[in-house]
Amino acid sequence: MIPAKADPDVQAAFLEEELVPRLEEAKKGTRAVFFADAAHFVWAAFLGYLWSVKRIFIKAPSGRKRFNVLGAINAITHELVTVTNDAYINAQSVCELLQKLAALNLKIPISLVLDNARYQKCELVMATANALKIELLFLPAYSPNLNLIERLWKFVKKKCLYSQYYSDFASFKTEIETCLSQTHSQHKSALDSLLSLNFQTFKNAQIMAG
Repeated sequence: MIPAKADPDVQAAFLEEELVPRLEEAKKGTRAVFFADAAHFVWAAFLGYLWSVKRIFIKAPSGRKRFNVLGAINAITHELVTVTNDAYINAQSVCELLQKLAALNLKIPISLVLDNARYQKCELVMATANALKIELLFLPAYSPNLNLIERLWKFVKKKCLYSQYYSDFASFKTEIETCLSQTHSQHKSALDSLLSLNFQTFKNAQIMAG
């Protein structure tokens, strides 16, 4: 599936002219590149694959609470930095994430790749990034395929949500937090393969007319 408003030419140009050069620097250890995005995990039913010859009933949460995670993942080391809450992600959340990235004291330039959400492009975020000397690199519109962290969110949903039942919101949140905390240990092997720097593009894709 290709986002209807995605521009393959703009994506290809961004990848070649902006993203790849920074990633090459990151591979050499002269720059840190992080990919950022927010995930909103809803305490609700997430069915996986189910095949049954008879009708069965599956428990599902009755609430609609959300556990929000604003994350930034290092493109090379896969180190994950997060800001979490049960309310909502806003400009202050992004500034907190920027502060956490600066606190890593990496001693090399930092580039943060993120989408065009309005709260991420506001004056407060821009000023904070400038003060911390963190480069904000905004993806072309409708380009989740170029955001590495999107693959992590899919991984977490597969591990923690699909075909899983949590009797209360606390256990639901704990399971997600545990999964995210194990990106460098239990899940490292799987994520090293999943988070390779190969990005799907649609430059030569055949697009079917609606």
